[in-house]
Amino acid sequence: MKKELLIASALVSTLGAASAANAVTATISGAHMTALKGIDTDAADSKITHDVSSDFSVSLSETTDGGIGIATSFMLANESADLGLQTAGLTLTFTDGSKLDVIKAGNAAASHDVSVPGAAGNPGVTVVTTNNAQTGLDFFGEATAIGVEWHSAADFMADGLKISASVSADDGIAAGGTAALESSWGLGATYVTSAGDTAITIGAGIADSEFKDSGQDVDGSNGFHVGFSAVTGDLTVAAGYANGDKIRVDPEVAIFDNSVSSVGVKYVAGDVTLSAGFTSAEGDDSATNALTTAGGSNDTKDETMLGISYAVASGVTANIGWKDIDAQNDGSNDTSGGSSWYVGATMSF
Repeated sequence: MKKELLIASALVSTLGAASAANAVTATISGAHMTALKGIDTDAADSKITHDVSSDFSVSLSETTDGGIGIATSFMLANESADLGLQTAGLTLTFTDGSKLDVIKAGNAAASHDVSVPGAAGNPGVTVVTTNNAQTGLDFFGEATAIGVEWHSAADFMADGLKISASVSADDGIAAGGTAALESSWGLGATYVTSAGDTAITIGAGIADSEFKDSGQDVDGSNGFHVGFSAVTGDLTVAAGYANGDKIRVDPEVAIFDNSVSSVGVKYVAGDVTLSAGFTSAEGDDSATNALTTAGGSNDTKDETMLGISYAVASGVTANIGWKDIDAQNDGSNDTSGGSSWYVGATMSF
């Protein structure tokens, strides 16, 4: 980590000199999370592990004489085992407030899913890979790197309304032993309004993706999500629902009629934030790699989450989290489900 930070410092110093000469604004950000995590499953004895993740990223931006903003970003280090290094494409911001993402633009449906409160920190149990129930509201929103996503300005056609649209094209990746994404499109919208002292946010999205396998087109991912969030003072209540099909590439499997229901609540009391959430997901996954017909095997996951966060100082947050996963794989009890607790801290800059 020390070597990475030294390299990052040298790069940022060089970048700073370049930005001064070329008038590009460079900003850095990052975070480090460290904690103890306990895991107790039906299949194994309980254990305590050290959970750690770090990231270090750079954002670049500039505005043309015509008022169009140009921005991108890249990550210098990410030591989380799941995320890997990520590099953004380009974002163009126009004078009317609208934006256009080009190259690795993403899917517009995923841009408008509502955030539902859950646990604090990173508690979790790794359920067996053959359990394919998807628990995220945007589980179907794929996109290739060759794509664009347009975001409207605020108050588009109505006060409080923002919309997005995206499309991506075939990037030529071979679909041999595993399926590959061929193209996708997505639409999303967020509407913000108020009812008395309560601020209400409604988000929705729809998307469709086409895949190919061994040179042949196959049924792809598709679906919709809808959710809402209501904030009254320090209290937040949110819920969301999603339904659709998904092609999972690694391991290759088709998941049909997957549904996700999530509900959560958050309360802020000074420097302390209390949160709780529940997610229920189920889907039928194919027993073969045909990717076109369901095998009829039903997978489920029920996740119960609790969290406490305390703002110790500026940029420093202590987290206590707990998650319980009750899972069934192919209609039978999944013994890799269980519970997990998390005690740690996050330092951000």
